[in-house]
Amino acid sequence: MKKHTIRVVTRGADGEIRIRDYDSPEDLLKRHTQVGVDDCCTDLSVRGLPVLKGLIGPIPEAPGIVRYESPEVFETLTREWSTAKPARRRTRTQRPEAAQ
Repeated sequence: MKKHTIRVVTRGADGEIRIRDYDSPEDLLKRHTQVGVDDCCTDLSVRGLPVLKGLIGPIPEAPGIVRYESPEVFETLTREWSTAKPARRRTRTQRPEAAQ
């Protein structure tokens, strides 16, 4: 299995986003319960990683980083992402050529 940084994102009692990074699946499994193994993700880099009780993931975040999120964080971040307005692009129209 490739070397990954495993990031767990949850929300603290005070409402703040909490991020904890683990260096290996073994470190992660000391704090979370494995309920299966990912075997269907279209991103092959996360196949074979553990599926954890109470967390959504594994989600590929960046090269070498795999992310797990609590359901509440997943819902909140997905809602923010879906309602964010994309940067507006200007379309250029060609000017009509001067009448001759």
